[in-house]
Amino acid sequence: MFVGRWAKAAHCVSLVKDSQKQEIVIVTGPAGAGRTTAIKVIEDFGVEVIDNLPLSLVSRIISGPPTGKTLAIGIDSRTRGFSSEALLEVIESIEQNPRYFPTLLFLDCAPETLIRRFNETRRRHPASPHGSPASGIAQEVALLSVLRERADILLDTTEFSPQQLRAELGRWFDQASAENLSVSVQSFSYKRGTPRGVDMMIDCRFLSNPHWKPALRSQNGLSDEVGDYIRNDPLFEPFFAKLCELLALLLPAYQAEGKAYFSIAFGCTGGQHRSVFVAKMLATALENKGCLVATRHKEMERWPTGGASQ
Repeated sequence: MFVGRWAKAAHCVSLVKDSQKQEIVIVTGPAGAGRTTAIKVIEDFGVEVIDNLPLSLVSRIISGPPTGKTLAIGIDSRTRGFSSEALLEVIESIEQNPRYFPTLLFLDCAPETLIRRFNETRRRHPASPHGSPASGIAQEVALLSVLRERADILLDTTEFSPQQLRAELGRWFDQASAENLSVSVQSFSYKRGTPRGVDMMIDCRFLSNPHWKPALRSQNGLSDEVGDYIRNDPLFEPFFAKLCELLALLLPAYQAEGKAYFSIAFGCTGGQHRSVFVAKMLATALENKGCLVATRHKEMERWPTGGASQ
């Protein structure tokens, strides 16, 4: 799913019912799914983290007195002494300790996306250093399958940007953001196809198209010149006002129903101008209202220099 998924999440990280117990979060998942990024993000939220701790040393941590602060431990298949069975035994030992309780956070990702990520970075897969990434990914997926089934929190990062992963983790690890609805705002190109898994999709092709202005064609919707051109369309102001009114009505209702995330996507022909500008404007408006917002411009990710597609 685009905005992440979770399983068996009976409690929210950092919202511990029993204040006498310290939570230990085990962060794992296949290589390439974002575990290292997640560990860094979790640390930014003020959580104490230890990465690649040998499994044999976890028992030393729980033998001491709890600090009262959530601890996150990053573990993957390269960790010394790792096996799924050994990690499950560690989790069971934490469960049996009256001073601690464990949460298993599993970062998952579609195999085809993992293959693409390894091919793009030209990294060797740790499970198959002399073979193809596909072979290593298949081995690791099989190795970790029992942990995936055991996960308390299961996040699918297949379509996540780093910003979206941060927003997702913020729900679990940052108490302030966990109290608010997280909103994902993105722009896309209809030529590339519509995005999957969004809650609302809005076509911006009715607005004046900067592509037909030679001076604006090579720019994108983040530039002031393009923004001014779109804003001068007589339809923009009433459209944007109605859009904000609609979301002001819907977002509190979704939150009241227990929805933690809402994703909205804006599309235009090339995904460079109109959709980007509207997405930027909405993200700013929502942030000003105190919303936790993750923004993604899918077509611009294909053009890192900011040039427009043809």
